[in-house]
Amino acid sequence: MNHLVIPLKDGRKLGYVEYGDPSGIPVMFFHGTPGSRLLFPDDDPISAHMGVRLISLDRPGFGLSDPKPGRTLLDWTDDVIQAADNLGLEKFSVIGVSGGGAYAAACGYLLPNRLHSATMVSSIAPFLNGKPPEEMMRRNRIAFYMSKKWPGVLKSIYRAQKKLMMQRPEAFLRQLQKDGQRMNKWDRQFLQTDEQLRTAMMHLNEAMRVSVDECATEPALIARPWGFSGGDIQCPVYIWHGEIDTMAPASEIKHFADSIPDCKTHFIPEAGHFLFDDENLWKAILGTMLQQVQR
Repeated sequence: MNHLVIPLKDGRKLGYVEYGDPSGIPVMFFHGTPGSRLLFPDDDPISAHMGVRLISLDRPGFGLSDPKPGRTLLDWTDDVIQAADNLGLEKFSVIGVSGGGAYAAACGYLLPNRLHSATMVSSIAPFLNGKPPEEMMRRNRIAFYMSKKWPGVLKSIYRAQKKLMMQRPEAFLRQLQKDGQRMNKWDRQFLQTDEQLRTAMMHLNEAMRVSVDECATEPALIARPWGFSGGDIQCPVYIWHGEIDTMAPASEIKHFADSIPDCKTHFIPEAGHFLFDDENLWKAILGTMLQQVQR
């Protein structure tokens, strides 16, 4: 598994890693907020078995990718096209998870001729008047508010987390497990074992590899108007969402889905936010994308 960078036209570097089948059907993966290209401790046997070349990208300021000051949601599509051209991909699919779902939708809007489909998993939806929905868990609503009003305070919180991970990783893991106990039953199951907790710490640590700045400012970015509506998306869209998701409430994405011309939805009863971590659902998500490619 190689961790690589793509040189971009403006001089920045874009970090990425590939999982699965190197000669398989290309799928670009967009991480959550905060997050990074790192999805698995090793490779992904499911992608490999299903013949998927899973290309996971770091957004600007995360992981190996250089920051892009003043970036917008739609700017991401330029990086994606440059990555695709660099990797020799004529057509491909995209998956965005949680905060990354907004970026998948942006690609569906601006890059319909290059995409087989755009998939949004446990995705955030456009906020009404820039405010997170009341159904969203309080902790997440506070993070969005702080990102907009007091990003410096949020940066301080992330710096403290980074310091704890570096100096006292076992204490951070205990705190992570404690936080997990406040989640619903579905999400709690993915933050129990030592392996699960260490993988979660790996994700966050890599997100803050160079700086905590993007972790603190990206929530405000995706809370702003996206610059397009669901009706503007002209490629097939798949939406996978848990009915009891409190991090990105299902009610909001349902409204967004209704406005997309070609959209197939999969709402999972009694499921929370971490759909991507369920092996059977991950197989199903990749399976629907492959069906679209084969049509």
